[in-house]
Amino acid sequence: MTSLVLDEKIQTTEAKAKSIKGQIDKLVTKAKKREEEAGRFLSAHLMPQAVEKMINRIAPQFKNRSGGYTRIVRLGNRVSDSASMVVMEWVETIQRAEIKIQKPAKKIKKSAKVSKTKKTPAKKVSPPKPKTKKVAKAKK
Repeated sequence: MTSLVLDEKIQTTEAKAKSIKGQIDKLVTKAKKREEEAGRFLSAHLMPQAVEKMINRIAPQFKNRSGGYTRIVRLGNRVSDSASMVVMEWVETIQRAEIKIQKPAKKIKKSAKVSKTKKTPAKKVSPPKPKTKKVAKAKK
């Protein structure tokens, strides 16, 4: 749960994601209240850095939402043991001031395609061979 709060997105097995989904929802609901007991409740489940981030940055994003704070996206099965893998992330995207979104560079248009044709050498044409007639010899 601490990794989800700090990293805002985790890749884990489906079973683990489903098991912590309910607990995370309870933590966010407590953090939205911003009471002193909420901090103590959160500190029992999360590391101190995660408690601070939950109360100051994550919970305010969900002030108008009554539940369902996380999303689980299926990725497929893991190769080694065929466990179902998922990505667990917050439903609301958290604003990051330190990251500036850059637009992708414009693609340069290529000039018209120049068709390159292969030049095949001319075949030498030989004159047709004259046909010879076989003359049958008469039997004696």
